[in-house]
Amino acid sequence: MSKLTRRTFLGNTALAAFFGTTSRALSSVQDPPLSWRNWSGGEVSYPISRYSPATEEQLARFFATSHGLLRPVGSGHSFSPLVPTDGHLVVIDQLTGLLAQDEGRHLATFAAGTRLSDMGPVLAGVGQGMLNLPDIDRQTLAGATATATHGTGIDFKCLSGYVTGLRLITVDGGVRDLDTSSEPDLFAAACVSLGALGVVSRMTLQNRAAYRLKQRTWVERTSTLLQDFDSHMSAHRHFELFPLVHSDYSMALATDETDEAINNPAASPEEDAAFDNAMRGFMMIPPSLRRPLINTLAEQIGPSERVDTSYKILANIRNNRFNEMEYSVPVEAGSDCLQEILATIQDKQVDVVFPLEYRYVSRDDTMLGMSSGDEDHAAISIHRVATEDYRPYFDLIEPIFWKYGGRPHWGKIHSLGGEQLAGLYPRFDEFAAIRRALDPQGRLLNAHLRKVFGETT
Repeated sequence: MSKLTRRTFLGNTALAAFFGTTSRALSSVQDPPLSWRNWSGGEVSYPISRYSPATEEQLARFFATSHGLLRPVGSGHSFSPLVPTDGHLVVIDQLTGLLAQDEGRHLATFAAGTRLSDMGPVLAGVGQGMLNLPDIDRQTLAGATATATHGTGIDFKCLSGYVTGLRLITVDGGVRDLDTSSEPDLFAAACVSLGALGVVSRMTLQNRAAYRLKQRTWVERTSTLLQDFDSHMSAHRHFELFPLVHSDYSMALATDETDEAINNPAASPEEDAAFDNAMRGFMMIPPSLRRPLINTLAEQIGPSERVDTSYKILANIRNNRFNEMEYSVPVEAGSDCLQEILATIQDKQVDVVFPLEYRYVSRDDTMLGMSSGDEDHAAISIHRVATEDYRPYFDLIEPIFWKYGGRPHWGKIHSLGGEQLAGLYPRFDEFAAIRRALDPQGRLLNAHLRKVFGETT
């Protein structure tokens, strides 16, 4: 077999084969007109109304004059049930675009309904680039920051950590412009708000001058990569792993700044076809017999490089839908936690082929960020294709995260409630008090958030 490239391994066509098929409809039932589904199709909501304000003034007026429960929604990319409500669904799709920018200080203010995927080209047009991006960039700015969505790198905080100012519209129709000097505690809460404090309508981000990145990818034994992980992290701007389940190997991605010419070709149809055919063959094999086959396939994946504008390297298009659980654990516990997860998948013969993801995230000053406080964290993700029941797999792995002091990603699936969460986040109770003060009637709560904050009524 000819050598396979990184693009073939992680590209869209290969993903369809490697992660399973998502060709059938996520639902065979016709939804009512006002119904809502998240990106993966795993969460469904039947609100009594949808409201899509065209301006901040309209949003504030709606909050001040409406009655009943409210939940904001961006692109619906969260896997956890943050959005579902039988009240009013507030859609911020019309609040988009660049509102202001400071060329000298590399600051940019966006309407919070702007999708991350639309921000890169706009920022490049004014000579700026975001300091980091998550793996997927289809989320709105409001949704990504509300859930502490992050990228890769121990020198890089979650997106919320780069917010320098924001506008929060509260359930009483009040408008609060916040930063570190204006109501700093409320600002620290609103940067990762879970949509529980109101609706963030605009945000100012700290960026930098536009830049280019070079990403190098290779396959190596997982044990070796974990042993050398800190060295790789120190040597590169970004470094992460995609450990292959039922295998001894991981895909490694190292990313650095460069002045080299853009060189980012798409995978050839021949490469995709070779990979697809190999994967279809071993997916018919029981998990207990897959290890030598996946090892052989992994050994055929050759190193590759690509160069492009920063936002085109940092984020990827993921067209094949899935559900995800992600926890962060203290950096020193990351390797042990990951290895126990991989061993459990092997020992229990879990029939899953989706790779894991392993990366570091820097600490930040938000109240509810995954790395808030005085420790850097290792983030570990597990996935299941959207057409499969994720619960048995996630239920098996989640207690391993708890064993290592894991904190859940707010936009990913987890089962924790207020009592457990209060012990994981030093400022959790402070956030909960701010939430009650801003929304004493709990209009912004749904069943999931009532559990998260330990609200019984």
